[in-house]
Amino acid sequence: MRVASRFAIAVHVLSLLGTDEEQALHTSDEMAGSIGVNPVVVRNVTGMLRRAGLVRTQQGVPGTRLARPPAEIRLLDVYRAVEDDAELFAVHPRPNAGCPVGANIQATLERVFGEAQQAMEARLGETTIAQVVQNLRAAPRAGACGTLLPEAASGN
Repeated sequence: MRVASRFAIAVHVLSLLGTDEEQALHTSDEMAGSIGVNPVVVRNVTGMLRRAGLVRTQQGVPGTRLARPPAEIRLLDVYRAVEDDAELFAVHPRPNAGCPVGANIQATLERVFGEAQQAMEARLGETTIAQVVQNLRAAPRAGACGTLLPEAASGN
């Protein structure tokens, strides 16, 4: 699975959990219905989030809860939880060293990619799941699961 997809699924899972102020337990089947993926994908991503201390699950009990308040979970935490090597960009491994471009492309791209990675991580570090949930609640549309989020339903 692509990193961007896994990261988006993880943010979706945490947003689902963050919209439920009563902290009801959510099953992987319920979350998969909202995300539009197989429940196995949700279980895999949830396992990564659990190992990172972002969600709690209990053996033998279906469902998942946030381990911390949404305002304490930064998107950078989520990104690092689901991304193994934490590098979004990779340089191709064997350019032709005899070519002037091939001989210099790796160093050039590593610098540019490193700067882009740092900028992305800085932005993700500024955004919390609470802010994502707030934006979702402000959206006027029904969610993928066919329900409105509480504030959107009441017009707040």
